[in-house]
Amino acid sequence: MNLVTPHTEIFNDLLKLAVDSGASDVVIKSNKPGYVRIATRLKPVDMDPITSPEAQAFVDEHVPEVFRKKWEELGQIDFAYAAEGIGRFRVNAFHQRGLVSVVFRHVKSRVPNFEELKLEAEPLLRLARAKDGILLFCGATGCGKSTTMAAMLNWINQTMDKHIITIEDPIEYTFQDDKSVVQQREIGLDVATFQEAIRSVLRQNPDIILIGEMRDKETFDTAISAAETGHLVFSTMHAATVAQSLTRLFEFFPADQTAQARRQVAGSIRGFVCQQLIPCLEGGGRVPSNEVLNADATIRNLILEGQFDKINALLESGIDGTSFSFNKDLYRLIKGGMISKADGLRYSPNPQQLEMNLRGIFIKS
Repeated sequence: MNLVTPHTEIFNDLLKLAVDSGASDVVIKSNKPGYVRIATRLKPVDMDPITSPEAQAFVDEHVPEVFRKKWEELGQIDFAYAAEGIGRFRVNAFHQRGLVSVVFRHVKSRVPNFEELKLEAEPLLRLARAKDGILLFCGATGCGKSTTMAAMLNWINQTMDKHIITIEDPIEYTFQDDKSVVQQREIGLDVATFQEAIRSVLRQNPDIILIGEMRDKETFDTAISAAETGHLVFSTMHAATVAQSLTRLFEFFPADQTAQARRQVAGSIRGFVCQQLIPCLEGGGRVPSNEVLNADATIRNLILEGQFDKINALLESGIDGTSFSFNKDLYRLIKGGMISKADGLRYSPNPQQLEMNLRGIFIKS
């Protein structure tokens, strides 16, 4: 049995308290007590302050050797930490005013299903059944997009015989092989760099590829190549809505390649799932609200022609139920008694329109 150092014991005790309390995050600032985030609210923990040497010692002990030089030179680092009997955490360590701070995100070991996440399953399953193409999960940091993506991937794992390869920095959920074979590659531990993993993935005979984040043009070019050769690609992107997501995609291309970009995006995109988390009306916690675009032939033609305003109109009309706007989903959550009207309006990208919907006034198909 490995001996636990005093500074690691302090951190583990705090992490156990956080997990037992249902916290999503732990925030540590040197010479202050720890803080836990529970249902969006940051709360101080009744404990002795964590000193800067203790925070420094924890990071120095647990940062993977391959990241040590980066930590020492850049003063910030992302890595995964597993505390025995407590759980697995995504860690970001950084410096502020010359002192070490650490933020932990609790990563649950069991992948939740659609029902547990209170998600509308059928629109997501229709996307998951795609044979090839790119599926993008979008939203702000901490909105649960990676969890929704993991739920969809695990549904495939449980129902289809596929070879799935993930490229993550770090791994967020651990999958157990079911009908599929799932191989998870963590940057720094299984492969030196994100770029190296991206360049080699098509040689590893995947059916489905999960790319932790669509971070640059090289990543997107690889995703397009994979989609065009019969692979299904899952990835995430920081964008609030479908409209913003489309704009972000075209930013990967030079301005003089707009026509080519439209052809490639229209040919490869299968759908967008944008997400935000809304406070529950009862019992605490948060429930996801989604904006979903199923890129059918009509949508792909509109992308090709650059008529993005018509795509927004189709989302609002929700013609076939597989594509719908945030307002459509917020309406469902309010009417279902899961969130308050006030919160629905507060999180709506178009509260005036949602107010009209709640009065029974909708855009015609």
